Amino acid sequence: MTSVKICGLTRPDDVLAVNALRPDMAGFVFHRPSRRYVGDSVRSLSGMLEPGILPVGVFVDSPVEEIGALVDSGSVGAVQLHGSEDSAFIRRLRMRVDVPVIQAFIIGPGTDLELVRASEADMILLDAGMGSGNTFDWSLVSDIGRDFILSGGLDPGNVAEAMERVRPSGVDVSSGVETDGRKDPRKMSSFMERIRQADHSLKR
Repeated sequence: MTSVKICGLTRPDDVLAVNALRPDMAGFVFHRPSRRYVGDSVRSLSGMLEPGILPVGVFVDSPVEEIGALVDSGSVGAVQLHGSEDSAFIRRLRMRVDVPVIQAFIIGPGTDLELVRASEADMILLDAGMGSGNTFDWSLVSDIGRDFILSGGLDPGNVAEAMERVRPSGVDVSSGVETDGRKDPRKMSSFMERIRQADHSLKR
């Protein structure tokens, strides 16, 4: 089955909607310039998650100790790196925390896919740009050669097509399930339903 991450939760209502839908992961953004930045409120928000939904912290060039402190607090159960972090950073991070590490890559015509394939992270996430709401040319990753989470511009209207075309092991959504900048439970539900239908059709 395709794993699902709903990212950018900022309010208790967002978490309640996620709990009702039971995706595999819920994402909390720790990039201060983002309108989805959660800061200290992550403690109460992630604490509301139902068991089995993994809280993922999304970081952009944050210090290892800052990430480690959030993992130690129990607020974050996995780490997503969305900046310029390299293999050396991932190795330092793993010496500090024992949680899954996801490395995000912005995909475009000039992307070095060999670098993407060689990532030392547990999982890679392929995106068009952090929170851009845009898709990228999916044909660029049709032969990426390892499991990946597909992100970037996914919504209830295109996620089934994306799954059929590139067969990701997971999908990630944020702005595609929002209305006026807030998570929309109806769109979230529709997104999950389209994924379940596509999984059945693809016999995953």
